Amino acid sequence: MQGLHLTADLYGCQCDATLLTDADRLTALCAGAVGSVGLTLVSDKFFTFPDYQGQPGGVTGAVLLAESHLAVHTWPERSGVTLDVYVCNFSTDNSSKAEKLLDDLIVAFSPREQNTNRILRGSEDPQSQAGELLIEWLNEDSAFGFRAARRIETVRTPYQTLEVFDTPQWGRLFRLDGCYMTSERDEFFYHEPIVHPAAIAHPKPVSALVIGGGDGGSSEELLKHPSIERVVMAELDAEVVRVARKHLGSVHRGAFDDARLQVRIGDGWELVEAMARAGEERFDLVVLDLTDPDTPAHRLYSADFLRMLQRVMNPGAAVTLHIGSPVYRPDAVARLLREVSSVFSIVRPLGVFVPLYGAYWGLCCASNSLDPLALDAAGVEKRLRERGIAGLRYYNGDTHRALFALPNFYRELLPARAQERPIEALAR
Repeated sequence: MQGLHLTADLYGCQCDATLLTDADRLTALCAGAVGSVGLTLVSDKFFTFPDYQGQPGGVTGAVLLAESHLAVHTWPERSGVTLDVYVCNFSTDNSSKAEKLLDDLIVAFSPREQNTNRILRGSEDPQSQAGELLIEWLNEDSAFGFRAARRIETVRTPYQTLEVFDTPQWGRLFRLDGCYMTSERDEFFYHEPIVHPAAIAHPKPVSALVIGGGDGGSSEELLKHPSIERVVMAELDAEVVRVARKHLGSVHRGAFDDARLQVRIGDGWELVEAMARAGEERFDLVVLDLTDPDTPAHRLYSADFLRMLQRVMNPGAAVTLHIGSPVYRPDAVARLLREVSSVFSIVRPLGVFVPLYGAYWGLCCASNSLDPLALDAAGVEKRLRERGIAGLRYYNGDTHRALFALPNFYRELLPARAQERPIEALAR
């Protein structure tokens, strides 16, 4: 049943000490607080524990509400209290009453320190799970979320769990293993910067390799360049492609039906290894559109893989990849930049705020000869016009340069040899 569950852990309570040991006082406090916020008391039960080592015992109590319950536990020897309030929202939204009840009790106990938690439980409609709150952890201490209007599809494959939701904020939203991948309304914040800075810097890209990117968004951006004759997408999980074709048309925009796109299902490492061994396929652009570095894709972020990747890259080719948030995972970003810089001589990190990810996000363009900063804003606009690329929602000449303008905290994550490389301002 949909409802709101609140908890609070209170430390160093400065209230009258008897409030933590006298069941009658605690009962009266809880009954008064429940009544004052407009919740309905059905019954209550409080129990006082016996003295322990000459100290008074605490009290545990439960108040049954027509809307659900309130539970209280006191630890007088620690001047501590735990509170638990849950209300269902079946016939009316009782959330504000629950919030007020918890706040009033916290004020009554007057703690020096407190920890509170707020959990949204259940759904308005158990079938569609409408109202479900989708949370993603950015690191161990930070989370970010959106509310879903309904759950459209859930698939568990041998590799991962795929979920598609309809959301009020972003339309169709796609998750893998609880992590946001893309959405209909914000996909351009990610797909345009991971493709176009390198693609527009290349004088005439003909072939491209996408590792991952099963939603089709990166491939769709690559196919906007008229010189592109072939895009190979290597996606580990065939179900990602199926789900994208079925539900994410606003992301791939028919790219899967373009004759220039070839989808190969399988492990990206094994595919590149086979290509390098055969020596028959070479690419002008490579996009590593992978899940995060702490997933099974982790070995594709390694220097070993990047060195192998060089063997299938044409002279003048570039690779782009996402490297995570320098705000929430600076250590991981610094490590990945060291890996990339150990292989490529030109490494240009980018930064862009991606609304779906709830963070300033790091990307990287790397090459042994192609430098995206060799183009100024006018040069970018000229190539966009020449290639007939229009309708982009993020990328243009000004944002091309701005993507590479890193704040100081991000610059500090670059390895020393990358920091020493000058940022040329050449125009073509």
